[in-house]
Amino acid sequence: MKKSLKLAAVASVLATPAMAANLENPLYMPTSGEFYSKTAAGLMLKVADSSDAHVAKGHDGETEFPIWRIQEELGVGITDRIAIRGAFQYTHDADIDRQGMNHGRLGLIWRAVETYDNIVLDVYADAHLGGINKMRGAYTGTGFQYDNYSNGRWGVDAGVRFGKTWSKLTTSAFVEVLQTFGNSNNVIDIAGLTAGDLMGNPSMSSIMVTNPPIGLPGEISVNLKSTTEVNFGLNAFYQVNDRWSWGAGFKYNHHADNGVESLATDINVSENIRAAVDKFIADLSNMDDGFDEYIVTLSVANQLTDNVQVALYGEYTFDDAHAQSQNGTDVKAEVGLRLNLAF
Repeated sequence: MKKSLKLAAVASVLATPAMAANLENPLYMPTSGEFYSKTAAGLMLKVADSSDAHVAKGHDGETEFPIWRIQEELGVGITDRIAIRGAFQYTHDADIDRQGMNHGRLGLIWRAVETYDNIVLDVYADAHLGGINKMRGAYTGTGFQYDNYSNGRWGVDAGVRFGKTWSKLTTSAFVEVLQTFGNSNNVIDIAGLTAGDLMGNPSMSSIMVTNPPIGLPGEISVNLKSTTEVNFGLNAFYQVNDRWSWGAGFKYNHHADNGVESLATDINVSENIRAAVDKFIADLSNMDDGFDEYIVTLSVANQLTDNVQVALYGEYTFDDAHAQSQNGTDVKAEVGLRLNLAF
């Protein structure tokens, strides 16, 4: 009888999910039929760096505030080891008139390994949803002006997440690769681009019709190249008691240089304008606009009920931007609140 009770107790422990139902835990995994949602609202401050792109626009050193960011992550457990999940983020920056969804993914995560001593390994794959919205912007003599945050490209994210729990402490790490697929899902306003801008010689604008140059439409689309990006991160989580928990993390994001392969819009122009357009497109084969982010996060969470949790988070980003990047900053900081629900 005692032996049967011991076996039952061991079976019960092994059948219990390795992670407590704390959604701030970086190794949280919904059980079969469990739905979860993490909704965050943040306020960001940015100070632009002195990249060539910012200098050309007279925006170097300028402050952008307030920047509003809304994030949503949600999922549902299919089994205790497989879940469907999605993540979406919307940003509104009135100071540079740029807004829209800047992050979107939807996919599956599988708990491939879960040991008796609380070591886990997760494998996941997500569809990158950058193609839901067209990339929109305008090209002028001072460079490109983004209207939204979409890259216009679809893609695939694939990665692994692993970690271990010691009583109240959980540590984890992840690494993932994002492959995007080139397309022409973009709209670029060139009404303010003069023929002189195209030819690289301002005097040309005095002998050609401008705004837009002869034969060019007001808007064009281009074929963008595919990109490969890499992200990885480290997280630590401490469950103080049944109500309070702390979290800290570091994340590295590599954003690749964009590049234009060809003009996707058919145009009927003179030979000299066509040559200027071809040269213009060739000069954009590597836009030198990539950047790397190093993100540090801290959070504290309170479990209000078994199903409701509130977290206060802070995030600071250091970055290293290429010469033509408009994403480089001297300061980039965000604070916000996150509401977590599980049913």
